Amino acid sequence: MTDIMAQPMTTEGSPSVPELQQPFVSKWASRYRGATVEDLDPPAALSLNPSDPISLALLSAFERDYTHLTIVDSQTRALLGYISIPQLQARLERGEVKPEDEVRTAMMRFRRKDAAKYQVITMETPLEELEAFFAGVATAGQKQDFAVITDENRRFVLGVATVADLEEFVKRRPA
Repeated sequence: MTDIMAQPMTTEGSPSVPELQQPFVSKWASRYRGATVEDLDPPAALSLNPSDPISLALLSAFERDYTHLTIVDSQTRALLGYISIPQLQARLERGEVKPEDEVRTAMMRFRRKDAAKYQVITMETPLEELEAFFAGVATAGQKQDFAVITDENRRFVLGVATVADLEEFVKRRPA
């Protein structure tokens, strides 16, 4: 998903455009050879509800070695946002949140009401597109740490892919 944070801006406050004018060149295209997100073999998504305690988010992430957890509506299962575990740990250390606080106090919400455009990442997305997504091609250079993998209609969260997952795939694949 793109635009999960604020719109990238130049120092003058206008959107950054120069990077959009240059075509993205994959540094690992020769190793992908037609591979898709499904070839990364991403683990199933672990989604929490906004009312779950932060301690549950930490425990769940550590048990599965996840760096990001998705947050869904408890009734509709609609994707609301995510929690970055490294950022959550830093906020805990600074005393900004407590383990007993609800996840909603620490989650990053996806923007739905403004003009934010989201790039759909599915199991069929080519790895070149995923790499471009991580590089920030669709967000004027604002790099992304992870991608939420959904079905084509964005109704179900299937998993999460990270830059590290992509790098690991490249390491295992001969040149």
